[in-house]
Amino acid sequence: MKKVRKEQKKGVNSLIILTAWSIWKHRNACVFEEVNPSVNTIMGAIKNELGVWCLAGARKLRELNLVITSPVP
Repeated sequence: MKKVRKEQKKGVNSLIILTAWSIWKHRNACVFEEVNPSVNTIMGAIKNELGVWCLAGARKLRELNLVITSPVP
């Protein structure tokens, strides 16, 4: 975090929280719903949540200008 510019720290923190939350939810699905672990599933969930958070007003997250181009099958 020391290398992140001051004006980007809130966005980076939001991205970290969003990522951790998505991993936790997927982990719970694997444990309690017998879902197979999948990085692609987690990445898709992160992309979806990122869009929702931005629509909900996460300005600093939107300002990071994250470019996610790889398609998730």
